[in-house]
Amino acid sequence: MKRLLTAALTCAAMAAPAAAEEMISYTTDQSYEDVVFGLENAILDEGLVIDSTSHVGAMLERTRADVGSDVVLFEAADVYSFCSAQLSREVMEADPMNIVFCPYDIFVARQPGDDSTIIGYRSFPDGEMQKIQTLLDRIARNAIGME
Repeated sequence: MKRLLTAALTCAAMAAPAAAEEMISYTTDQSYEDVVFGLENAILDEGLVIDSTSHVGAMLERTRADVGSDVVLFEAADVYSFCSAQLSREVMEADPMNIVFCPYDIFVARQPGDDSTIIGYRSFPDGEMQKIQTLLDRIARNAIGME
């Protein structure tokens, strides 16, 4: 019984949520469509393939009334997911649990009444994952012509 309790406590400790991640973002006066076009090209220019696009803004708008809200959060908001086989292997060879960060995501969003577009991504922990953060930063900045 003591071993079972110890194992349960160990599993509970391992399942504790990680510290909140920070966001890195850039704001531009470019149109939403121009930023999306720039992002798609910046990802492809890195030799990467977009695995999926999550239409978060459309989903939130479509379900707004269903959840009893009258708040319009975004004019448009999408999250682009992709991976780098080479960099993913490097960071996971350093620590296989870096799998938690894959695939990598960059979002583009425009809020109602705001003429600016935001592009960004979550920050990554120090160490090997900074290679991924550097990649995402380069892609985001290239998407809006900052590189």
